[in-house]
Amino acid sequence: MPDTAPSAITPSPVTLAEVAPDGLAAHLDDLAEVLRGCVLDGASVGFVLPFAVEAAREFWLGLEPAFRSGARRLIVARLDGRVVGTVQLVLGMPANGIHRAEIAKLLVHPAARRRGIARRLMLAAEDLARRHGRTLLLLDTRRGDSGEALYESLGFRLFGIVPGHACSPTGVLEDTSYMLKQLA
Repeated sequence: MPDTAPSAITPSPVTLAEVAPDGLAAHLDDLAEVLRGCVLDGASVGFVLPFAVEAAREFWLGLEPAFRSGARRLIVARLDGRVVGTVQLVLGMPANGIHRAEIAKLLVHPAARRRGIARRLMLAAEDLARRHGRTLLLLDTRRGDSGEALYESLGFRLFGIVPGHACSPTGVLEDTSYMLKQLA
């Protein structure tokens, strides 16, 4: 009797790449959709509802000078040719902080979650920080958010909590956790 079971479908691999300093335009629509999807899903990443895709595009375009100058670096994750995740590494620091960098806007579109994309983006950002001679990484996240657990699993440790620091997308004041990681 022939095997009539459906063959296993191999998922498309997720690829990571750093966006060239002048490459934002090529990814703008996907980046805007990732940001908008995350905010609509409740991510506390600096925006409140209502949040239109045009506002997401404006956010990314506002960062273009920092990307071009190298003060910020942008890493994207692609699935089936589309950007589904992103993280920024902020390298632009004052002279007395040249040893540190900040992680900003780790975002994975809700439809692409539970595939290890956020972890891979964070590891890529750490690697990029090391290549730039940084020995300390800092970040902030909503207290109790799933991101906090991810960062702890990657070796970040809590060094402070600010009560009512930021509004959720629905306007509720929420606590923010500040975390750090010493890089070897």
